[in-house]
Amino acid sequence: MRALSHHRPRSPSPRATTSPALDYRRPGEDSAVSRITGTLRRWVRGGPEKDVARSDAVVTKAGSRAEWAAALGEDELTAELAALRRDADETPDAGARPFPSDDVLTDFLALAREAADRSISLRPFDVQLLGALRLMAGNVVEMATGEGKTLSGAIAAAAFALDGRHVHVISVNDYLAHRDAEWMGPLYTRLGVTVGSVEATSSPDERRAAYAADVTYGSVSEIGFDVLRDRLATSVDELVSPEPQVALVDEADSVMVDEALVPLVIAGSVSGTGPSPLINKIVRALRPHAHHRSDADERNVHLTDAGARAVESALGGIDLYAAENLGLLTQVNVALHAHVLLQRDVHYLVRDGKVALINASRGRVAHLQRWPDGLQSAVESKEGLALSESGEVLDTITVQGLLGRYPTLCGMTGTATAAAEQLRTHFRLEVATVPPNAPTVRSDEPDRVYDTPENKEDALVAHVQATHEAGQPVLVGTLDVAESERLAAALTAAGVDCVVLNAKNDAEEAGIVAEAGAPGAVVVSTQMAGRGTDIRLGGSAETDRDAVVEAGGLCVIGSGKHTSSRLDDQLRGRAGRQGDPGRTVFFTSVRDDLVTTNTPDAEPVPSQATDGKLTTPRAARIVEHAQKVAEAALEEVHRNTWRYNQLIETQRAILDTRRDDVLRTDRAARDLEVACPDRWAELAQELDGTVLEEVARTITLHHLDRQWAEHLAFLADLRESIHLRALSRQNPLDEFHRAMIPAFTELSEQVGVLSAETLTTATITDAGVDLELEGLSRPTATWTYMVHDNPFGTEIARAAAAVLGSSRRRNR
Repeated sequence: MRALSHHRPRSPSPRATTSPALDYRRPGEDSAVSRITGTLRRWVRGGPEKDVARSDAVVTKAGSRAEWAAALGEDELTAELAALRRDADETPDAGARPFPSDDVLTDFLALAREAADRSISLRPFDVQLLGALRLMAGNVVEMATGEGKTLSGAIAAAAFALDGRHVHVISVNDYLAHRDAEWMGPLYTRLGVTVGSVEATSSPDERRAAYAADVTYGSVSEIGFDVLRDRLATSVDELVSPEPQVALVDEADSVMVDEALVPLVIAGSVSGTGPSPLINKIVRALRPHAHHRSDADERNVHLTDAGARAVESALGGIDLYAAENLGLLTQVNVALHAHVLLQRDVHYLVRDGKVALINASRGRVAHLQRWPDGLQSAVESKEGLALSESGEVLDTITVQGLLGRYPTLCGMTGTATAAAEQLRTHFRLEVATVPPNAPTVRSDEPDRVYDTPENKEDALVAHVQATHEAGQPVLVGTLDVAESERLAAALTAAGVDCVVLNAKNDAEEAGIVAEAGAPGAVVVSTQMAGRGTDIRLGGSAETDRDAVVEAGGLCVIGSGKHTSSRLDDQLRGRAGRQGDPGRTVFFTSVRDDLVTTNTPDAEPVPSQATDGKLTTPRAARIVEHAQKVAEAALEEVHRNTWRYNQLIETQRAILDTRRDDVLRTDRAARDLEVACPDRWAELAQELDGTVLEEVARTITLHHLDRQWAEHLAFLADLRESIHLRALSRQNPLDEFHRAMIPAFTELSEQVGVLSAETLTTATITDAGVDLELEGLSRPTATWTYMVHDNPFGTEIARAAAAVLGSSRRRNR
């Protein structure tokens, strides 16, 4: 049997180990890792560039086998592919199982190319096979937009599957996961590989079926939520998520960098705790600057002295900062955040009488996600909607923690190079750049900089109008929903028909994007990253391709620079696919939010032109500098998320091992029999052994989960206050670790103490134990939180605000 896949082994992750046949993390053991590490030293030497050159030679050889593959009948093709499959439970001797030779890889690529041609009428280019090889080698592959990453990923996933490993192809949203699983389905079938997908609407049984397939497609959030839900399971039958083996991440920088700022959190229901109608009325009447002020980055807002006096007067002359009024102060602060910092159609939508969050990095509605700490209820109250239940955090996992569970990790994206350092630091992954199939002829014009946002938008509308009249299709990329609708209204007023694609109609995106290349088409969209559908010149049928090529191809226009240059590049990449003509240009102003937020002290640049255009190099440098500052701030947030969550993930892994042992074995019974010998002996005389074992398991799992939820609450409070240690010249991260380690030790001890106490005092019958009657009911996990790492400002800003606030209160 010939194995196919190869990858660069990753460092151990703090998770219960897999079976020996599938454990790729422990060199020296009688497992597949030995052949991986040994052969990588022989086959892969040097940096990523040299790796790509070696893979390129294999691809060239695969081309020479095209006639052989094409001559195979259907049964012969099936037999050749079947000969490559290795069962997951095979445990070959590492020394007797060499790394697949170039000839084996050559044959596989030739067979995969032929299978793709026959099954989905797509014949992979050499660069697509090259991308598949680098994915198999454990790289993040950079392939330009339109170069066929989806097919490369499917070929690599099939190779891993034929090697006996389950593969999760992780994308940024449900739409792409479902589309790609269906689209590539016939290819997988032809290769002898099963495929499934999980979506937000999938039932537990549908999820189990999808995960039982060789290859499972799913969004990072859905796969993460399945892991979190499994951590609350009380029986093995409830488990859904399988042991992680291979993760192949689509739009890798979006998932691993942008999504890393939004930890996945599962919560249980508690009553709504938003600000009262009176508090909302008072806060709504407060005036900017006079009564409240925001930080430069618009992440933190606080009352001024005048604002505090106004609130106190409206509440009957109370002392807002007195101990007995801290609850009111919290309501005021949350309401202030909701009213001042969260903007409708930018941060959220109101849809069907409910608040729907917008995922800023995707430009889509963040389904089933909410804000924490009463903020969701505050926004609902602000909008005059019925208050929904708030949530108690039951468990959480970061993207780093989720992907760190996989022994084998790789990814693909069009903009990996700009995120290479972060991918290397946080995921130990190297970037391999795959050249385009055809030379890029797209023209990227210099940015057009204006003095004000208003003049910028006027110029943008005029440019779209002229381009549209010339028959060239136009894609306008905007930064948020409100801007997309404002520009669309301006274009309509100028006589330009356009289609808007934003979080309000993202269900229609496939059709809108597919026709965005038709002659004279104008599409105004938010966040094109991860939209996933190619824009074909001439429209989806390409019937008018020649006319669009003659007009210059797709024109992509940015309405402003993003906080990350990667997002700008992703937008640019929509034009000029597969050697098509096209052009791109960004319209910016020195008073855009990007500039005023990140470089508020930048000196104004006066314009000498009647339209407000700025042609001096300094104007462009101001915008560029503001973007670099924004990128640095985002990287710092990412770095802090990683630093603060590393030990939490380790603690969670330790608890996972204990919980899994309790769930699957009689450990709880053995522990409680030792802790409560008299009570156990008494119950053993009355109860069936199986029932008593289940009672012990139910009690222990409850206290494990309860103590972990309380530990997370403690850590959240600790994180919010730990920055104050910096004021006494202590390292906040060190102090955080110093406090959380003994707290976790106490957690472990408390589980045993509380479980023994419940066993001793609870009413236990032949039917078992009813924890709800004992006042120990389990919360229902009903939603997830969208939690940014620093939702109310940077640590420095919070520290400064706290000091200023306490000083003001002392001096009143």
